[in-house]
Amino acid sequence: MTDVASQPSVQQFKVPDVSCNHCVDAITSEVAPLAGVAAVDVDLETKIVTVTGGDHAAIIAAIDEAGYDVAAD
Repeated sequence: MTDVASQPSVQQFKVPDVSCNHCVDAITSEVAPLAGVAAVDVDLETKIVTVTGGDHAAIIAAIDEAGYDVAAD
């Protein structure tokens, strides 16, 4: 039996300005090293950044540090 509480959460962030592989690399390089982050996926078509694990506020700050804004819901 798997303990659901021990599995990292999956969070999604809409980042309208991502458009190329440089964007993917910039965001991934800022978010991936954060504590608790297990995976980062940037989808250029949907402009969604999916992050497994990590702190919500820290992820938003890292995306901002990479030069991109997270869209408000």
